Amino acid sequence: MMKTTWEEVKSRIKSVLPQNTFSLWINPITFLGKEEKAIVLGCPNKFSLNWVEENYLGLIRDEFCRDGARGRDIILKVGPPKKKPRRSHHPEQLCLPNMPIRRERHGGIRLNSDFTFNRFVVGPSNEFAFSASKALSQTGTWTYNSLLMLANTGLGKSHLSQAIGHAILQQDPETRVIYVTAEDFANDMVSSLNSRNIESFKNKYRRSCDVLLLEEVHFLSGKEKIQAELGYTLDALANDNKKLIFTSSLPPKDIPRISSELRSRLTSGLVTRIDGPDYETRVNIIARKASEYQIALSKEIIHFLASRLTRDVRQMESAIKCLKAKSEFLKAAIELDLAKEVISCLASSEKHIRSEDISNLVSRYYKVSPEMLKSKSRKKIHAYPREIYAYLCRHHTHESLESIGRTINRSHSTVVYASEVVERKLRTDVNLRHQIEFLSKKIKEMKK
Repeated sequence: MMKTTWEEVKSRIKSVLPQNTFSLWINPITFLGKEEKAIVLGCPNKFSLNWVEENYLGLIRDEFCRDGARGRDIILKVGPPKKKPRRSHHPEQLCLPNMPIRRERHGGIRLNSDFTFNRFVVGPSNEFAFSASKALSQTGTWTYNSLLMLANTGLGKSHLSQAIGHAILQQDPETRVIYVTAEDFANDMVSSLNSRNIESFKNKYRRSCDVLLLEEVHFLSGKEKIQAELGYTLDALANDNKKLIFTSSLPPKDIPRISSELRSRLTSGLVTRIDGPDYETRVNIIARKASEYQIALSKEIIHFLASRLTRDVRQMESAIKCLKAKSEFLKAAIELDLAKEVISCLASSEKHIRSEDISNLVSRYYKVSPEMLKSKSRKKIHAYPREIYAYLCRHHTHESLESIGRTINRSHSTVVYASEVVERKLRTDVNLRHQIEFLSKKIKEMKK
């Protein structure tokens, strides 16, 4: 009876939590039984238990109360491990002379010692990616063994990918972790083919790997043979219940010339996107970086930098390094004027343009209401200015594709497609070129 109640509670919780959050934290919880005045639920491991207890125990308790379990306590325990899928048998492999064990663990690329979980600044734009990465780095059973992180350059996907590797090796230094970019994977395969040593390549990635950290999978666009080999490798690792972590600047469905089989494998587990940091997160990142580089910044300077450095973490780190260097070389105190001087080299002094500004401009120019840009209408009179809007937002704002898409009730891939349509037409359509030039000029005037 109570087991059925738990399933009903889960169903209600599913309706109030994001799908990824529910799948990662709530769905794996099982009903273990009843004790005197208590309901006992099982989490897959200790990390999951702590996270659920800290973030979702109140929600779970409230939902049980709705089903008449008022007065009963909720006890979380680490549940019995699930039966692992039957693994295919691979004979023990001999270590080849040219493949020493220590090097094998990292696939020839060393993990960056700075890229650990405790040095990652968490905010609304990356919170789920952080929690999913930390969950995947834990020992014990888990619902998912695969994670794909999507983000533009400099937003932390490589940091989290390598943090997973560090955390796993810290728990068990004998774990065979391979960290490699898609480009290096491709080069490794080509080199093995040329030297007629493809079996050692397969042994390295399929049979001598417990955790694969594969960066920049968008690089595989159009490389059919590499995609096929990677697909076989991922199948072998998945069958053996190994952990797979991928990063990409593009969702697999938007990567040109990628096979449907590989696209399916890359998205078979958790998929999460990391957006640009919001203002408060930028403040925290700048304060953290200043501390790491041992320079003292006033609150005024920190907030000034956060308001101007909106692109990514690398831009913020570059500003901190420049401030430190200028202060030391010039023997000058770090004051607001020095910060402004540094910012003038790293960020434009122009006013930031918002998608709302472009929406109003496009609406006035094409004589449509901003609401029509958001409508589902596919009529040319509405679709055409919507495409122009998407193109201009991509080129003149710092907003993410998702954010732009939300302003017109569309997905980020629709924004990409609409922008590319305009770019293609610009090559041959003189009238469109004049319109874009005029609107771009107006946007530049708004920046002053």
